[in-house]
Amino acid sequence: MSKSVIKTDRAPQAIGTYSQAIKSGTTVYLSGQIPLVPETMEMVSDDFKQQAIQVFENITSVCNAAGGTTHDLVKVNIYLTDLSNFAVVNEVMSQYFKQPYPARAAIGVRALPKDAQIEIDGIMELPE
Repeated sequence: MSKSVIKTDRAPQAIGTYSQAIKSGTTVYLSGQIPLVPETMEMVSDDFKQQAIQVFENITSVCNAAGGTTHDLVKVNIYLTDLSNFAVVNEVMSQYFKQPYPARAAIGVRALPKDAQIEIDGIMELPE
């Protein structure tokens, strides 16, 4: 099965040796997104809620570039430098997803790239 690169200017450009997403068949593997504003490649804010919103906006843009929506995500991993922000993640996530929600993991980490407080990656299954 072949794989293709998914790329959009509506999400931050890769800052390393990776792609924003890779499509293989009907499955799309999304790389981690942090709260960078695509136009400036700078952090959106130090405020956690604003960072969470920006990450979900970035994820949405990559999903759209792949031909899907956040509703097509089947699994997301959420990395947080402070697990006490989990309730805020749920609040923001409810604005971007509808039931059935994707499977999800929330993982506490010591640090993230560019001192982000949140990073999200995921797996999307496109309709055939």
